[in-house]
Amino acid sequence: MKILVIDDDADLRVLLTLALKDIGKMDVETLGSGAGIVKIAAEGDFDGILLDVMMPSPTGPECLEMLRQDERTKDIPVIFLTAQGGDEVLSNLAKLSSYIVLTKPFDPMTLADNLRVLLNKD
Repeated sequence: MKILVIDDDADLRVLLTLALKDIGKMDVETLGSGAGIVKIAAEGDFDGILLDVMMPSPTGPECLEMLRQDERTKDIPVIFLTAQGGDEVLSNLAKLSSYIVLTKPFDPMTLADNLRVLLNKD
């Protein structure tokens, strides 16, 4: 299973890589911003994208919009990762369509298994 992780927090990217690659035995590629996300996603043959919501421009929702506008990436499953788990934030993300939202903090030991279930790859 191949996952693209986009998060502007370098320490969190390291933790996500550890959780998904080392513990979960997934193939992981990371980006520190959404710049170039469509090109990388289109060329990477990813099973899913783990996307931080709160990033400098482009934000997570802006990245999602760019992905959905490109034929090559429009069907890649996107899972939002957010520290803001309030009802309003989650509701706003849900309005973007049927995208999955994981809240921080998460359990690194079970993250890969949870992603497999969410992406129906278990």
